[in-house]
Amino acid sequence: MNPAKYTGIEYINFLIATQKVYSCSEAERVQPLTDSSASHDAINRLLHRVEPNPEELWQESTAFVNLTQGILVLDDTMMDKWFAKKMDLVSRQWSGRHKRVVRGINLTSLLWSDGDKHIPCDYRLYHKQVDGATKNDHFRAMLTTAKDRGFQPQCVAFDSWFSGLENLKLINSYGWTCRSRLKCNRLVNPDRHGNRPISEVEISSNGTVVHLKGYGFIKVFKIVAPDGDIDYWATNDLHLNQLQRLQWAEYEWSIEEYHRGLKQCCGVDKCFARSARVQRNHIGFSIRAFLRLEMHWFNTGISWYESKLSIVRDAVRSYLAAPLLIISPTA
Repeated sequence: MNPAKYTGIEYINFLIATQKVYSCSEAERVQPLTDSSASHDAINRLLHRVEPNPEELWQESTAFVNLTQGILVLDDTMMDKWFAKKMDLVSRQWSGRHKRVVRGINLTSLLWSDGDKHIPCDYRLYHKQVDGATKNDHFRAMLTTAKDRGFQPQCVAFDSWFSGLENLKLINSYGWTCRSRLKCNRLVNPDRHGNRPISEVEISSNGTVVHLKGYGFIKVFKIVAPDGDIDYWATNDLHLNQLQRLQWAEYEWSIEEYHRGLKQCCGVDKCFARSARVQRNHIGFSIRAFLRLEMHWFNTGISWYESKLSIVRDAVRSYLAAPLLIISPTA
């Protein structure tokens, strides 16, 4: 069998370098001018041939994480596919960005952060019609995998979507500390006089210990935003203080930055192929591209955006030295 003319690493390098268009056709156009340059078909075959596997991401990211330090953050994001009526993996789901149900592909990620580095370690794509797994199933699967890999994080942080009892109990069984947002209607018992919605409970500025129905004792913090919105955050660490909570909150925000970097710098949502396998491979390669941009930022202090722009600056400089698009003076 002849060796493949195009590899996954070459596709990752393309995702890092290209500025706007992330198609196979564009990848063919920017290939080095050699006799062995990869064609569109060779690039397309790569995305159809490779078996998608999040394990490849872990093989690269394992060198950059500390299994006993930092926190694990889990969250999902929607990749908008407004008009993709025949694209695999696309379904109608709630989007936090648009505040309504939209068509798209849902990506759930597990990120490790120590405040300086933000390292993606695992991910899952929601496709319940095929695998029967819900987002919460993916959540527990990634935590179980993290446990098997030897993680002993200082905290596991996630949003209210994943704060169900089964998830909380799994984290508790691992002996891990969790930090989760709770919806205002979650029932708690603050004074042994019966359960009531958390929004009706008086929460002190340093947090209040209450009993969460079906789970056990937790410590709740009430956060009031400048616009008046109220969030309730809970932890199973009953001794967590306000300063430590703020530190975990800062670390947790890293997953929002990660989602932004994936979309703006790695084109994770810019694949227009219909095949589920191609979509899965493109998304997996995009996450591995982000890992390279992130570690370059950590090692050099050069941001993702500056790194991408620096790739095309020489081309712009060369054009400015001898511009081609000029208007000739008329006689």
